[in-house]
Amino acid sequence: MRSICIRPALLTDLDGARSVMLDTVYRDFGTGYVPRWHGDVVDPERAYLGSARHTLLVAVDEGGEVVGTGALDARGPGCPPNPGWLAERYPSGTTAQLRRVYVRPGHRRRGIARELVGRLLEFAAADGGYRAVYLHTDPAVPGAEAFWSSLGKVVLDEREEPGGGQGIVHFELPLRVGSAD
Repeated sequence: MRSICIRPALLTDLDGARSVMLDTVYRDFGTGYVPRWHGDVVDPERAYLGSARHTLLVAVDEGGEVVGTGALDARGPGCPPNPGWLAERYPSGTTAQLRRVYVRPGHRRRGIARELVGRLLEFAAADGGYRAVYLHTDPAVPGAEAFWSSLGKVVLDEREEPGGGQGIVHFELPLRVGSAD
């Protein structure tokens, strides 16, 4: 297995990061690019590199290829499309939302995503202003629900709601690395 370096993204990494993200939304999610959902994918510099409270991490192989991404911003889940109580529980500014934790298929099941999440949680804890860590996932993506369940707790499974909502599963992760919740 080739060695992987996980680090904050540089401007020179953004094309590779964007490629990982777009490949994932097309291949794994089947949605393709949707402007209202994926604006950060098109302009990761503005979304993640322009604020000291946001970050974009990349996993880079020995050849310099970006093979994974993980991002964090201070934007809580919006209402709509999410329920009002969820937006109130995870307000923008004090909520670290994990986003775009994606690994290219040929590099999966090697601990890269888990390492990305660990580094994102360290970033959130070091910030000092976050009170919660939130994320949502599409349970139709193979392995996604089990992965996030191993790291955090489900706060809303929309599949259990009347009408099924968007079919998304929402999670909270412990703010401190290694802390039990």
